[in-house]
Amino acid sequence: MQVEILNISGKKTTKKVDLTDSIFGAEPNDHSIYLDVKHYLAAQRQGTHKAKERAEIARTTKKLKRQKGTGGARAGSMKSPVFVGGGRAFGPRPRNYDFKLNKKVKQLARISALAYKAKENAITVLEDFTFDAPKTKNYVDLIKNLNLADKKTLLVLGDSNKNVYLSSRNLEGAKVVTASELNTYDIVNAQSLILSEGSVKVLETLLNNKA
Repeated sequence: MQVEILNISGKKTTKKVDLTDSIFGAEPNDHSIYLDVKHYLAAQRQGTHKAKERAEIARTTKKLKRQKGTGGARAGSMKSPVFVGGGRAFGPRPRNYDFKLNKKVKQLARISALAYKAKENAITVLEDFTFDAPKTKNYVDLIKNLNLADKKTLLVLGDSNKNVYLSSRNLEGAKVVTASELNTYDIVNAQSLILSEGSVKVLETLLNNKA
C-alpha cells in the first residue's frame, strides 16, 4: 500500500512510502482491540476509593432501645449499616484494576487498530520535521494545512521531539507520541492518524517482531 508523503505545508512531495500489508492491510481482530483498550483504561484507574465499614467508624455502641416489645429488630450499635451514619456494608476498598495481557495480544490489537485506520483512509504520512521553538501556533498551522483542524488527531513521531510535543500540549483534540509509545487506545480514540516518515519504519520493526 503506497501513500504519498506530505510536507508541513500540506503539499505533496516527490516521495512515497510503502505501508506494509502485514500491518496496515491485516485482517482486524476486534476482540484483541477490546482487550487492549480495557487493559489500558483499567491501568489508568487510581483505585484509591475507600468507604468505612462498621469497625472503622466512631459511633456509640450503647444499647439504643430495649431488646423486646418494640415490634422491630434488635439493635445494639449505631455503627450498624442499617442506621444513617453507620458503617457501609461491603463498601469499596483500595485495589489495583490492572490485569495481565499477553504481549502478542497487545501487538495484534495495535496492528488491528492501524488496519482499521488504513481502511478508513484516515492515515496521513508527513515528512520528518521539527520546530525551532515550542509554539502552539506552529502546530495549529500544521493541522490546518493538513485539513484536519476539525478532527481529533494523533501524531506519531519516530523519535521524541520536545518542541513538537510542547507545541501540541495546549491543544484539545491533539496528541503527540513516539512510535514506541503508541498504544491501541490512542489509535482508536483519534479520528485521524498522522505518521511521520521516520515512525513508519519504527512501527514496522516493532509490530513485525515475532518474538
